[in-house]
Formats: sequence, structure tokens, C-alpha cells
Amino acid sequence: MRMAELSRRTGVPVPTIKYYLREGLLQPGERTSPNQARYDEPHVHRLRMIRALVEVAGLPIAAVRDVLEAAETDLVPHQVLGEVQDRLPPAYPAGEGEAWEAAYDLVVDLIERRGWNADPDCAPGRALTTAIRSLHEMGRADLVGLVEVYADGVEKMAEADVRAVIRGRGMEDVIEGVVMGTVIGDTLISSLRRLAHQHASDEFLRERE
Repeated sequence: MRMAELSRRTGVPVPTIKYYLREGLLQPGERTSPNQARYDEPHVHRLRMIRALVEVAGLPIAAVRDVLEAAETDLVPHQVLGEVQDRLPPAYPAGEGEAWEAAYDLVVDLIERRGWNADPDCAPGRALTTAIRSLHEMGRADLVGLVEVYADGVEKMAEADVRAVIRGRGMEDVIEGVVMGTVIGDTLISSLRRLAHQHASDEFLRERE
């Protein structure tokens, strides 16, 4: 297919495709003349992946390049997942002080009690620590108890995610599933939760009437 058709199929404008080509995010097409190239299904696939990373995950081009390079190496899916998570915005640097240390200890305890093979110092671990610290600082330590409730739910979600990604697929599809499942899955979960909030708040108000 020509670049114009590639643009139509993926929804990515031609100037943007040319930019991705210059940046090395997209492999060049098969040259058919000095000014023309032919593209195929792998290009469609890669463009849709780039679009998800940029538009859904909000990753800058440099981070997209890192994720795509990780997906093309010999890293196992667990390592690719780490590469993706470390680059998802916003970044949460490690903090300091008593409030941070107390929140960090809670995260470490949660991971250990649940037997999770996870690193409290990774990007999601720092994000969770930051959130718990903020609750304490705002005087809402009562909401910290929700972490246990959330952990029950997300543990089941994570198991379902992994089984869906790995079952009956080759390594290339597994790695893509890890990337897309993390990026798009976060949006799915947060969107569903907010919709459920609307329903739950309405039900709560009706019960009080």
C-alpha cells in the first residue's frame, strides 16, 4: 500500500508518518521508485501501537522509542513490562521525610503480605507511596484502608490480564500485549471506575432521600 492508504487505515496523518520514519520509530517501506515506497501490514500494526503509546499513554517520542526498542530485544515480558511502567507519566521520584517513610513502609508491608514479586522502588511502587503519603498529609488516613480493598480487585485483574496476554500466542504478540495491556488497560480501569463512581454516588443520594 502507498503512504496515503497507510494513513487512511491507521488514522495517522501523512506528515506524522513521515516524522515517525525520520525518528526511526517506523521502519522504511519497500522502495518502488526514488519517491515512492510500499508499506504492508507490519507497518499498520506498528503505527497503531505508536498511536496508542502517544495518544492513550501520553508518552513523549523518546519514551516511545525506548519502549519499542525494549519490545524488539530478548527481554522477557516481565522485563518489558518494567520498561513500559518506568516510562508511563507522570514520573514519581522517591521522596523523603517521616511521612514518606511511613507510606513506603506500608507499601513494602502490603507487597510482602500478599506475596507479590514486585519492587516497591519501581515507578508504580513510588506512585503508590506518593498517594498514601498525600492521604496522610491531607488528614485522610481513613482512606488508606481502601488500599487493601483495591489490592484485592487489582490482583484479580492482573491475573486475568496475564492469562489473556500469554495464552496461545507467540512471543511477539505477548510483548505487544504487555505493552498495550498496560497502556490501554490503565485507561479502561480508570474510566470504568469513574463511571461506577457516578452510579454509586447517585445510589447513595437516593438512599438518603
